[in-house]
Amino acid sequence: MTESQQQQSQQHGRPPGPDRRQRAAAWRSTDVLRTAALVIAMYLVLRLLWFANLLVFTAFLGVLFGLAVSSGVDRLARFGIRRGIAAPLIVFSFLALLVGVGAWVAPTLRGQAVELQHRLPEAVDRLGTWVDARRGGVIGYLIGSHDTTSHSADSAAKASAPTAAAARPGTTKVVVKPDSAQAPSAAIRERIGEQFGGLSKYLFPFISSTLAIVAGFLIIVFLSIYIAADPGLYHAGIMHLFPHRHRKRAGEVLSAMADVLRRWLLTQLIAMLVIGSVATIALLLLGVKAAFALGVLAGFFEFIPTAGPILSSLPAIAMGFLDSPEKALWVAGAYVLMQFLENHLLIPLLMKGGVDLPPALTILAQALMALVFGFLGLMCAVPALAATMVGVKMLYVQDVVGDRAFAPDENPARGVSD
Repeated sequence: MTESQQQQSQQHGRPPGPDRRQRAAAWRSTDVLRTAALVIAMYLVLRLLWFANLLVFTAFLGVLFGLAVSSGVDRLARFGIRRGIAAPLIVFSFLALLVGVGAWVAPTLRGQAVELQHRLPEAVDRLGTWVDARRGGVIGYLIGSHDTTSHSADSAAKASAPTAAAARPGTTKVVVKPDSAQAPSAAIRERIGEQFGGLSKYLFPFISSTLAIVAGFLIIVFLSIYIAADPGLYHAGIMHLFPHRHRKRAGEVLSAMADVLRRWLLTQLIAMLVIGSVATIALLLLGVKAAFALGVLAGFFEFIPTAGPILSSLPAIAMGFLDSPEKALWVAGAYVLMQFLENHLLIPLLMKGGVDLPPALTILAQALMALVFGFLGLMCAVPALAATMVGVKMLYVQDVVGDRAFAPDENPARGVSD
């Protein structure tokens, strides 16, 4: 470097040395090998997670329930109860409560479940008859006109076959009896049955394996116990994966995610109980058959936001058709009113200070997870989205962009300045 270049570098605050253009960074062989090993390791980890996605989602549910149980363990620990005792006490007490309630309502639930199984095809038949009577309108055009047209064409072809056979000499006259059983309503029932059969095989493939159900249930139970008994152990283990200068922020983000997931699960459990009770009462007041079984179904599917209430309302509306289309309309109105009150009153009250998920993004996340991973992906879509939103808001919106990601009273990270 010449004397003039040194003077210019000193004037600009740069230490004397070789020109920057001459100090182009070059990768050494060790850097290339290290990067290649990292890329291969990430690829293998992603392939392993994809291969064991059922186990990953089961573990996620175990962590989710463990975070909720840890909230109760914290309260019991204030009374001097050890966490190792409080965690299994809460979990097994909750299971015992479920078994007790199930044993109490089992006779009624079993009877109504059988009634629902036998009467639902009849309800679908009546729905098909109602559509058949109005096939000249918009409803019939959207649902049954295509089947009716194709059925008429098939019937015409069958009717013309004996005439053509009789016209040819030396042929035996064959009388084809019109297939009256294949009415448009029966075609609609068959199509609905095929669609629901394919949907159940796609969404619930694990139901065919009892061993998988038992193993998944045990994994969730014991994961929730271990995580609630000593959450600090697993938190400290995750912290070792981050550099020292980033551990504080990583701990704040993980704590915020845990807080949001805990609040979301508790909110969903309360909403399941409320919606199941309200749906049962509403169906009883409307005189719908198998009201108790339909109410339990509504409470169960409430765990799946957006898609769950729609799935639970379909059999209730179909059962309303057993009496009249007007009653089915009242049932649909009752479910719409329940969801309106839940979304605008119950959930905002329970999720005060939580993460407000955009409805469009929630629907897209559920559709994508259900399409790729099936029913377990659909169950885990919303809590996974909630945790991801917290990370994006805190690590990108706050730290990179510099905007306020949460309202002052909605930041789930305790003590984190916006």
